[in-house]
Amino acid sequence: MKKWFAMSLITALFIVSACGGANNGGNAENAANATNEAANNTAGSTNEAAAEEEIKPEDGAKLLVWESKEERPFVEAIAKEFTDKYGIEVKFEEVGAADQVTKLTTDGPAGLGADVVVFPHDNLGRAVTAGLVLPNDFYEEISRSENSEIAVNAVSYDGTLYGYPRSIETYALFYNKALISEAPKTFDEIVEFAKTFNDVPNNKYALMWDVGNFYFNYPFVSGGYVYGDNGQNKDDIGLNTEGAISGLAYYGSLRNSILPLNSGDITYDIKKGLFTSGTLAMDINGPWTIADYKSAGIDFGVVQIPSINGQPASSFSGVKAWYVNQFSKYPNAARLFANFAATKAAQLKDFELTGAIPANTEATNDASVQSDEIVKGFVAQFNQSTPMPSIPEMANVWSPIAAAFSDVWNSGKDAKAALDNAVQQIKDANNGTAAK
Repeated sequence: MKKWFAMSLITALFIVSACGGANNGGNAENAANATNEAANNTAGSTNEAAAEEEIKPEDGAKLLVWESKEERPFVEAIAKEFTDKYGIEVKFEEVGAADQVTKLTTDGPAGLGADVVVFPHDNLGRAVTAGLVLPNDFYEEISRSENSEIAVNAVSYDGTLYGYPRSIETYALFYNKALISEAPKTFDEIVEFAKTFNDVPNNKYALMWDVGNFYFNYPFVSGGYVYGDNGQNKDDIGLNTEGAISGLAYYGSLRNSILPLNSGDITYDIKKGLFTSGTLAMDINGPWTIADYKSAGIDFGVVQIPSINGQPASSFSGVKAWYVNQFSKYPNAARLFANFAATKAAQLKDFELTGAIPANTEATNDASVQSDEIVKGFVAQFNQSTPMPSIPEMANVWSPIAAAFSDVWNSGKDAKAALDNAVQQIKDANNGTAAK
């Protein structure tokens, strides 16, 4: 691993040098020091185990970490442990995870960015192409071996691991045990249940989900795919394959058999109100809903999304991970912290303090996680999920494909025609030929 590490740092130094004025001298010096250190390690040391366990932080290193307000309890706790062990001061600044790449774009080159940041994996392509984050090189092997393969793939870009996986997220099926005693295994079972349960004038429905949102609709076209090569080939679009067309046609049939409402009439607040008032039996939603449903006193369970047309329903998933700022003055100390805050013990602490679901496989199998039936439902769904593509061209997908779903649901448009049209719009946007 050490030889590979040295080569990767030499490559990183070349990139830094090639960037010229876009980077600062301090950063190049840091990269050079790290390269020399790695080369010396490769040439002289025979203590492989020791070198793989620790990295030497820079003298006088101090770190700034960005994280969201909700994660403050965990970040403060793990930062204290890190400071106690390594004597490196860690400051915490509240920045929402979804905003961090945008903020790092300006603050990073200016030397104002955090040394360690955290954001959802679907922002990774934008961060990498902008040269904002360093590869996870020194701790690559341990990160790959200890975390879910889905999570590792999600925080990699173009074959290179960048993230230090921290937590996972997807959506699953909530069901009210007082209204339906056993969760259905297939959507056909839901259709049969709806025949006996739906009472539209009294707002009673068997199932709701955000039918106008592609994030939640992905299971219906998961017989196809968004982009090929694990979501990183913009020229291979699989949203109008036979499997996707069949799934979208089935989706359209559910309007009459399960949920006779226009997509615009189904919102998060409406679903929440019906579920907590006991007139909605099932809801496809994310873990952010758990607290609201528990506080409402609902006896509910969470299971995998029922199969669609005989095929497993693969949901979109997201993975949060730590990343090291390319412009950090202390890249080794930042690597050390990112790895420290992503270990099994750290992820279990995060689960304990904030409810974040671990990406670490041993942490996922820990008794504290496995004893929580609701969390187990989300983990099971994550294991058959598809990470959202992280390439920048994913931004060209959302609107055209949402329009296709809307046309099929609200207007009964032919599924193949709707998807062919959406795919052409995505191709045009990717190739820069879309109408202005």
